[in-house]
Amino acid sequence: MRRRNLISDINVVPYIDVMLVLLVIFMISAPLMVQGIEVNLPEASSEALPVKNNEPLIVSIKKDGRIFLETESTKDKAITLDEMGNLVAKIFVNRPGLQVVIRGDADVQYDKVMKVMAQLQRSGASNIGLISQPVK
Repeated sequence: MRRRNLISDINVVPYIDVMLVLLVIFMISAPLMVQGIEVNLPEASSEALPVKNNEPLIVSIKKDGRIFLETESTKDKAITLDEMGNLVAKIFVNRPGLQVVIRGDADVQYDKVMKVMAQLQRSGASNIGLISQPVK
């Protein structure tokens, strides 16, 4: 009687199919995961600021001058300058020294950005930065 040899190869084709499907899913969903308010950032060629140990507090200013504070409770809700000041002051009670960055639309009035920066300083922010996108 002749003994059969067992073939012990692993068929990797199904695993490759699964990996390709996952790759396509992540390629499609990654651009959709951008958080925050849609603003047209100005272009500037400058060094990136170092991010300290925590994520910064983000204040967005849309083209029409509406202000958005990027927190869980105020996400996608336009707030006034005074409301922003009160909310930021409350945040700085718990997290002093938090870095604050402003995402201002390229077409927003300079006056509006300066008012937001002044209000942030009055609320206790000492580390304020501006976000831009790199020159293409």
